[in-house]
Amino acid sequence: MMKKAMKFSSAMLALALGLTACSNDNNAGDNKKDTTKPNENSGKVVKIVYARGQDSTKATEKIIEAFEESHPNIKVEFREMPADTGKQHDAYVTMLNAQSSEIDVMDLDVVWPAEFAQAGYTLPLDRFIEQDGIDLNKYNQGALAAGNFDGKQWALPKFIDAGMLFYRTDIIPKDQVPKTWDELLAKAKEYKGKGGTKYGYLMQAKQYEGLVCNAVEFIASYGGKIVDENNNVVVNSPETIKGLKKMVEIVKSDVVPSNITTFTEPESHTAFIEGQSPFIRNWPYQYALANDKEQSKIVGKVGVAPLPAGDKGSAATLGGWMTAINKYSKHKKEAWEFVKFMTGPEGQKISAIYGGLAPTLPELFKDADVLKANPFFGEEGFVKALDAAVPRPVVPNYPEVSEIIQINVSKAITGEITVEQAVANMEKEIKAAMQK
Repeated sequence: MMKKAMKFSSAMLALALGLTACSNDNNAGDNKKDTTKPNENSGKVVKIVYARGQDSTKATEKIIEAFEESHPNIKVEFREMPADTGKQHDAYVTMLNAQSSEIDVMDLDVVWPAEFAQAGYTLPLDRFIEQDGIDLNKYNQGALAAGNFDGKQWALPKFIDAGMLFYRTDIIPKDQVPKTWDELLAKAKEYKGKGGTKYGYLMQAKQYEGLVCNAVEFIASYGGKIVDENNNVVVNSPETIKGLKKMVEIVKSDVVPSNITTFTEPESHTAFIEGQSPFIRNWPYQYALANDKEQSKIVGKVGVAPLPAGDKGSAATLGGWMTAINKYSKHKKEAWEFVKFMTGPEGQKISAIYGGLAPTLPELFKDADVLKANPFFGEEGFVKALDAAVPRPVVPNYPEVSEIIQINVSKAITGEITVEQAVANMEKEIKAAMQK
């Protein structure tokens, strides 16, 4: 298992190299020394508000229960944010631009911490980390780096994601699991309707951040990139065009739902656990959800494999979420206690067991309870999927670049413009955005 954990860690190196930026520190005056911890014997109960996107598992509920049990003077209210990551981002920005203190702790997509730090939305965590002796070396360093900006740690990693192919083991023989996109299309057509299914393949194709993740996987599997390591816009290439054309072919085929362009993660994972498709592209949490006896009709019938390959191999979008503190919170010390718990061994273990989320603490990949709940963490397909992980475009103004990608890819898959037009538009618009 140690060997597999090391492979997992190495797969995250791209994130360490890619998700850093530099800018002015807008929060110098907010890093005051205040090492007072909440007094759990005072009898006063403090309520904090924790915001994150929709959680279809029991992980958030279980984390809050465990935290409140060990911190009787702190109560946590869960505030559900939009499931659409773009809308979630915008909701945070609107709230924080108004210097609102209505939320205390918030989950951030791995591409947000630098932006939020630069805008002055979040609190640097360094003083808390130092006072409580948190050993950051125990974290996956790639995941940790996503929360580091201008020499400070603004968020701690909660879990790591990578796109994967999940399939119905009661329908698809292991030797029939597709290894290429062409094979996927053929197998999806072959097995559509088998075992009570309605569709052949599920993915996320709505115009939102998940569309970027899916597009990056198609593009990278054919050798294309959107922005290279030197911040050159290289999206208008034969490789990118080939990858996006394969994506369009699948979206326009009869193996996906006719309304696939309205699907985000909840729509796709719900259809899968209801037994409507033999294949789905989703994140690691899908495994736990598919094996939840209270929600799923396919318990014990799910396998995992790397996403299909193009002519340059398999590629999986690297993702994950981090946890940060609102700079305007009125309960910063209590907020830190919750962040520390949730991103520490106990909180991440709960997330892994009840949410199927891949930990950012490699030690947990050797935990018997975690492996019992997520046997696929030890499977070759899981490790290979993580080994194929690639980052989204690494640029300081990522939200603007992401929106450009979303709009043009969405127009391409709906037939409003050609793939060639889409990549030409992206080249022009991303270059303009990066020159601002």
